[in-house]
Amino acid sequence: MVRMIFLLLKAKILGLEAEKPIVILNRSDAEEIDVRPLDRVEITLKRKRGTAIVNVATRFIKEGEIGLYGEIADHMRANPGDKIYVSPSVPPESLIHIREKLTGKTLKDEEIKKIIEDVVHRKLSEIEMTAFVIALYNHGMTKGEITSLSKAMTFTGETLDLGKKLVYDKHSIGGVPGDKTSMVLVPIVAAAGLTIPKTSSRAITSPAGTADRFECLAPVDLDLDDIKKVVKKTNACLVWGGSVDLAPADDMFIKIEYPLSIDPLLLPSVMSKKKAMGVKNLIIDIPTGEGTKVNTTKDAETLAEKFIELGKMLKIKTVGASTYGEQPIGFAIGPALEAREALRTLKERKGPADLVDKVTHLAGILMDFKIGSGGKKEALRMLKSGKAYRKLREIIEAQGGDPGIKPDDVPVGYKKAEVKSNVNGRVGWINNRVVVEISRAAGTPKDQGAGVLLHKKNGDKVKRGDTLFEIYAKKGYKLERALQIARKSKVLGIGKEIQMLIEKIPARIEHPKYFILER
Repeated sequence: MVRMIFLLLKAKILGLEAEKPIVILNRSDAEEIDVRPLDRVEITLKRKRGTAIVNVATRFIKEGEIGLYGEIADHMRANPGDKIYVSPSVPPESLIHIREKLTGKTLKDEEIKKIIEDVVHRKLSEIEMTAFVIALYNHGMTKGEITSLSKAMTFTGETLDLGKKLVYDKHSIGGVPGDKTSMVLVPIVAAAGLTIPKTSSRAITSPAGTADRFECLAPVDLDLDDIKKVVKKTNACLVWGGSVDLAPADDMFIKIEYPLSIDPLLLPSVMSKKKAMGVKNLIIDIPTGEGTKVNTTKDAETLAEKFIELGKMLKIKTVGASTYGEQPIGFAIGPALEAREALRTLKERKGPADLVDKVTHLAGILMDFKIGSGGKKEALRMLKSGKAYRKLREIIEAQGGDPGIKPDDVPVGYKKAEVKSNVNGRVGWINNRVVVEISRAAGTPKDQGAGVLLHKKNGDKVKRGDTLFEIYAKKGYKLERALQIARKSKVLGIGKEIQMLIEKIPARIEHPKYFILER
């Protein structure tokens, strides 16, 4: 018989947050039950039980105390001074499966399900989750594993049930600044009678996410019941996905992937949330070109085929669309500036040509699921007739915003600077990466009114002294920081004409190199 080792410790509520269950033990107590930093312990308070990750201290936590981070304190409903039983925890079974994936083994459906359950229930540490993400990145996944991951991620959280309504959606894999497509597309699609409950993300590395943009017009932190009410009333919504518990494992994995700049879970990440929203017809927008996540149309086709195949497994009709991504969409970059541009496009029934063309193409493809053909023409009619604008006002009001809001009512940064051209010519290219860098230096997405407003885009004629773009900021030092980046960087390429010869390569090469042009 194995003797169970436990301690009875006094709760100390730390008031610290870590988005994971963490407790701190005094080193003497930790040695008493033979646990080390990052080990797990089982804790019991009355009839409430939980598993937590251990940190160890020598002075901050006295012997006989247990320090509780906010998440585990809330879960245990602990109060200062409560007596808590603490004992070593058996490592979760999912660690065995993670180690197997690290060796390249193909995981079974129930093994993947167990890993996702332990992720959601906070039984795995960041190191263990990172090991799983790296294993997927290094060894890849079979179609079966991708499908199993998508289903496990879907059904370990909440799901949206709209009854028998056929649900449509659009998702962009991102990578191009100023992409306020969803803000214009959703009202168009809903005005045509389709149901499109859009849950979107906030920005991580970009100047703005759809949730950041729409928050300038209406609240986006709706719970699942509120979403149902809004959709029932308007056929649509534009809300922040983080406010609802849809595929929660996905949000946890994103926090692991982001600092590593890898995305092995892209497909199950996207499709699990669509499945949780009850989506039946989906278009995947794949911005393509230099400076985006997907450089060539061939790569876009390959990625789209993977989404389509996974869609079949999940019973979601999926279409992929490769869209031009070598310059920002429209002229505005930054939450408030983009909200203004989207609102103006719908209100005035016209807007930047590239924005309108992209929106009506994508909305048209969604409509073609229902009407067979002619969707783009119908999408354009929804915009030109004003029906899409009226639908937007309905959505804003249903989500708790002011339906009468006008573009100029949306506040932008009052610190402003213009960047002018010192040459004549024509715009040949725009550096998306630098535009994003300038926007974030100006304060986006935290400062909603910050950002960049372009005056010239690809193909436009430029005269010396013309304003190329404006930078908006809330604070002077952020404006100056953004200007410094703009001054030292090549934001727009301006020449007399588009030159086909980029560089002459000398005939004499002492050490020849062989290379393949990607595009």
